[in-house]
Amino acid sequence: MKNQTLTVLCCALLCAACSKDYDPVPVPSKDSSLEGPKQDMTWLGKGPRKLFVLNEGGMGSNNASLDFLRFSDGAYVTGAFRKMNPGIAGGLGDVGNDIAVRGDELWIVVNNSGIVEVVSAEDETEIAAVQVPTPRSIAFDDKYAYVTSWAGAFASGSYDDKGNYTIVDSSNPKGRVYRIGLGSKKVEGSVEVGYQPEGIACSGGKLYVANSGGISSQLPPAYSYDNTVSIIDAATFTLSRSVEVAVNLKSVWADGKGAVYVTSMGNFWDVPTGLYMFPEQDPSKVGRVGSDAVKPEALHVSCSCIHDGTVYCLGTGNEYEWSVSHKYYVWSFTPEDTATGKGRCTFYPQEFSGTPYGICVLDGGADTRTLLVGDAGDYFNPGTVSCYPLDFNAGEKSWTVSAGVCPGHFAIW
Repeated sequence: MKNQTLTVLCCALLCAACSKDYDPVPVPSKDSSLEGPKQDMTWLGKGPRKLFVLNEGGMGSNNASLDFLRFSDGAYVTGAFRKMNPGIAGGLGDVGNDIAVRGDELWIVVNNSGIVEVVSAEDETEIAAVQVPTPRSIAFDDKYAYVTSWAGAFASGSYDDKGNYTIVDSSNPKGRVYRIGLGSKKVEGSVEVGYQPEGIACSGGKLYVANSGGISSQLPPAYSYDNTVSIIDAATFTLSRSVEVAVNLKSVWADGKGAVYVTSMGNFWDVPTGLYMFPEQDPSKVGRVGSDAVKPEALHVSCSCIHDGTVYCLGTGNEYEWSVSHKYYVWSFTPEDTATGKGRCTFYPQEFSGTPYGICVLDGGADTRTLLVGDAGDYFNPGTVSCYPLDFNAGEKSWTVSAGVCPGHFAIW
């Protein structure tokens, strides 16, 4: 799907190697002709150049896509990868699962296609496509990109005429973390972690991997989720320890100040979602975050992000009731004591209706901080991306644009 001639590859690498500094006289990039609806981004000021939005697409539909918001003129461009790489017949691939910027490169994890795409952040042209089995999430240090992988785990089944579901085929190996050389764009080793790893964070020479056990929960004999964070020593690329946190872990964030945060999706029945924290120096001191003013069971987490040492979460109080219309609220957590999990929980007055799928904080200063929300809608048709002032200005949106199918992952360049 991703074969390219040597000439095209070399040209793309040359583009990616250009200076990271701003040119005194801006030179239009190859994608400058791409147009889209304009948003007012003058409040953001100088610095960031683009916001990238990865739309997951539908499983098996091969319709993952890449959008971007160009800050210079406020244009929101849809389907940028396909437009800038018309020679790649399959487009971006099947199920875009994660996205991150490293220097002037954009790394895109495409789960069902088994590909980590590396493209130019300047013009979205392909630099390399690295094969990794069922990749999920990505993080970086100075030498490597680290990608979590389900390592081929799957479970498939069928319904009988009475509506009973039975697993008919499955594979449940432990997951792995693959490391890819930032220069070589090749896999340079892997290490085994827990079952069905999801999020990954890199901090202080350690890799923190959130294991979900999403396939394990469907299979005998245990029918249980994983509940561990695997901690890898990056220098030796070996597993140093595992720490029990909560069932069905999803995202993991490191704040750069000594704290690691992990989200749990619960068991979709009687164990709620939540945000947990432990200090890097002593991962055994795991606790669910909270404050004296807020009960932990009120702090639900459907999706999350981290910005400037604060974790932002979107949650719903009726997360078990799938037959009703969901209302979502926003809250954030800033630690005061890493060891005890205590800190400041801030709730924001705006409620959302719909299917929020991912969030991102865009910062133009303390008075102009905004929250971007990707809404998946019905999961089959194009979703939306909306921008809200973080004080929510009495609940008013700044803007909403149409995105691809299931917009859920953001990266700023």
